[in-house]
Amino acid sequence: MKKRFGVMLDMSRNAVMKPDEVKKFADTIKKLGYNMIHLYTEDTYEVPGEPYFGYLRGRYSQAELKDIVAYCDSIGIEVIPCIQTLAHLNQLFYWKPYAAINDTDDILMVGNERTYELIENMLKSVKECFTSNVVNIGIDEAHMIGLGKYLDKNGFENRFSIIRRHLDRVLELTKKYDLEPIMWSDMFFRLGNKGAYVTTDRSVITDEILAACPEGVEQIYWDYYSQTKERYDAMLDMHAKFPGKTWFAGGAWTWVSYASNNAFSIKTMSLAAQSCKEHDVDNVMMTMWGDNGKLCSFYTVLPSLYAIRRIYDGVTDMEVIKKEFAEITGEDFDAMMLFDLPVDFGHLKLDHTYPHMYMLYSDPFLGAVDASIKKSYKDEYLTLADKLAAAAKTSQYKYVFENAETLCRALAIKHDLGVRTRAAYKAGDREALAAVAEDYTAAIEAIKTFEEAFRKMWLTENKPNGLEVTELRHGGLLLRLANCRDRLLAYLNGDEAAVSELDEDLLPYRGHGYLTDEFDMPRIPRWWHVASPNRII
Repeated sequence: MKKRFGVMLDMSRNAVMKPDEVKKFADTIKKLGYNMIHLYTEDTYEVPGEPYFGYLRGRYSQAELKDIVAYCDSIGIEVIPCIQTLAHLNQLFYWKPYAAINDTDDILMVGNERTYELIENMLKSVKECFTSNVVNIGIDEAHMIGLGKYLDKNGFENRFSIIRRHLDRVLELTKKYDLEPIMWSDMFFRLGNKGAYVTTDRSVITDEILAACPEGVEQIYWDYYSQTKERYDAMLDMHAKFPGKTWFAGGAWTWVSYASNNAFSIKTMSLAAQSCKEHDVDNVMMTMWGDNGKLCSFYTVLPSLYAIRRIYDGVTDMEVIKKEFAEITGEDFDAMMLFDLPVDFGHLKLDHTYPHMYMLYSDPFLGAVDASIKKSYKDEYLTLADKLAAAAKTSQYKYVFENAETLCRALAIKHDLGVRTRAAYKAGDREALAAVAEDYTAAIEAIKTFEEAFRKMWLTENKPNGLEVTELRHGGLLLRLANCRDRLLAYLNGDEAAVSELDEDLLPYRGHGYLTDEFDMPRIPRWWHVASPNRII
């Protein structure tokens, strides 16, 4: 029985890695003990007969995919297509030709023959480009299945039945093209567990749920969050009831923010690796998602990728792991851990919350999260920037270190700009307010430097498509800072009687009574949550 230990590379959240970069990354993980890549492409691969599929998204051509696969085959890396045949196709529905097969949200219309024509075209393309017979058909997070246009057309139906009927059609097609399907397992759990997925309640998997899962498709248990081994053990026990082998997908955190989270990845995946080993799980991968626009380089999580692989092998001494990592990669393990940007935020340091996102995008006049900032972190950010700059000098990933360094230097000025603005304004300290106005100019220049470094990193690793999204965000931030500065100067010059936003008192982000830590933030950040409390369309 072949044993696989690999990564899943997200090529669908704006960024599509250049083919040569995929091959370079394959070389790197091969040295770390990996033998598999799941190439996650929702609509970012060429599908003959479907010209709008991945249109303007930087999709891979069939020639590019064949080139990637051939190279990876030559070095012993199996490349598995990871596509979507039910949900997670929201970008597809941007285009009018697919409107008729959109149920609701990002979900395909089950039962519509055009849906299955599209899926067959997907699978034909996959079959032509990949040498592996395994295909990940997705089927995950279809939370609203049967509750949109499908409901209007057919009335309410048992949603287990809808999924089973759809799966049967998809599996007919995989069989037609001699493909071995695997799928994310969460929908079976969610429909039987009131929307929840990961649980220690082993009674959740009922006969009804098992009956909804057909033979011939293996289940992938994905979990990037659990912090107790008992949860992994319970979930793997339940997955063992399904037909076929269980796959496990953990997380090497590259998503949501500009920073990686190696510390959290190692903390959680060490437990997962032990559980997988005890449950004889032979197919393991670490997902590397790009949620929120692929802001983080995949190379930033090489430390956690190696540590997790070695822990799965039974090596748990981190000093041994660090020494081996340096010998294999030529990189300093602890230096690359700096990519986590863990300025001292107490309990948030190992959690999947990223204060730098709030501090960069928080509006300096509206200050939705400013009530939570109780001290200046200027010195910490500058110290971290200096460490990143020093590490860059000897690293092959110099451009990635420079991206993180310039972000820290921008944050040293920007992170509490709103706090200082409001304090000086409320105190009527015009001299202090004039000094703060100068910091707006300094912040603008520092963010421009960061933007240049980010663009260099993006264009080094990825096709240009998708960069425009982050450039719009950065551009909006720069324009807003410039306009706020100009309004402060107008106030100081007597051209404006007041800055009305600054007259308003700030409230704790999550409500009174929650501010028990120096930071009071939601767990999963999105830049637009703090850019403005007003609606962003």
